[in-house]
Amino acid sequence: MQWMISPARLAMAAMLSGAVFVTAGCSTTGTVGAKAEIRETVRGVVGTDLIGARGATARDQNKIDATAAGLCGAGVWTRSECARYDAAKSRGGW
Repeated sequence: MQWMISPARLAMAAMLSGAVFVTAGCSTTGTVGAKAEIRETVRGVVGTDLIGARGATARDQNKIDATAAGLCGAGVWTRSECARYDAAKSRGGW
């Protein structure tokens, strides 16, 4: 007995197989908790430049400035807060 496969059935089988592989491929990474997502987002915005900075040297001040730039750029600080930081920095108040 010879099996005949119609082109429509072959196409349907190919589409279903493709959907199965795509679904399996997209779901293998597992879920990440909300806390981990928030932590990674905050780390991306704020950065890790402040670690070890004390503000005693120009290098420390650069680290602080980089952090402030991230906070201002991401909208974490308001325009007013960013302006206050810039004004204080220009006066040497930080």
